[in-house]
Amino acid sequence: MAERSAIEWTDATFNPWWGCVRVSPACAHCYADALARRYGYRLWGADGGRRFLSEAHWRHPIRWNREAERTGVPRRVFCASMADVFEDHRELGYWRERLWALIEQTPWLQWQLLTKRPENVAAMVPWADDWPANVWLGASIENTRFTFRADILRELPASIRFVSAEPLLGSLMTNGRRNHEPLDLAGIDWVIVGGESGPRCRPTDEEWIRELRDACAGSSTAFFVKQLGGHPNKRGKDAALVDGRLWREFPNVVRPASATKRPGSARRPAIRSETSPARSTHARQRPHEDDVGDGVPPASQAPS
Repeated sequence: MAERSAIEWTDATFNPWWGCVRVSPACAHCYADALARRYGYRLWGADGGRRFLSEAHWRHPIRWNREAERTGVPRRVFCASMADVFEDHRELGYWRERLWALIEQTPWLQWQLLTKRPENVAAMVPWADDWPANVWLGASIENTRFTFRADILRELPASIRFVSAEPLLGSLMTNGRRNHEPLDLAGIDWVIVGGESGPRCRPTDEEWIRELRDACAGSSTAFFVKQLGGHPNKRGKDAALVDGRLWREFPNVVRPASATKRPGSARRPAIRSETSPARSTHARQRPHEDDVGDGVPPASQAPS
């Protein structure tokens, strides 16, 4: 759990568990697996276990929701940086149901659910066609081989649908290979772009970023550049300049009312720009900017 995330496109991170399985080239240099191993956990793979967190950890979003309601400012929560909420794993059913209940209890939190498995979403969420208005659903897409994920995403009734093109490993707008389709932004409200970082990072061509920027402008899709990538300088924050400017657009959302359900007549969100919120200068540095949970206690077990 990170109450104040260093990720520029969110405010906080929440992990209902740790662990996953690699499913595409973007996973090759998975920071979450490396971080878990650093703490002594072997959680990646279909046969591996998953790490579950404390009751105190699960109470944090309830407190964040109270604070957001008191201030009148909704809070974005990225879920999950150390897992994929829609992984089909034998241990996760109970914890996923618990997450859905938590989302419904926290209408002042904008839950940013990001997955590489959008094909699993419809069968795993309990909301059918009547989703809570505070659910943002995103799909990770690294090259044109995986643009089909956006086709699945646009059919799901989340209030905000977004694409995370991080790490961006190729152009998403050109179609020069069999079974590779350019990204269709119809029904997509937001695109986040980031180059890969770390000692084995693969390069991101800035022209790929420009193509996405121009496509977003043509479709009224909000556009956000997180980092350009590289090592040791990942060229993030104020260094993430494309053609001399920072691109920090967010989709506009309506502040929550008493009901959390998505209105049937909801219209496409407008776009707003936002500077990255100030970060504490004395915050403890992490191996990666994402959430790692509240301490590293032994894994707990789900009730039978």
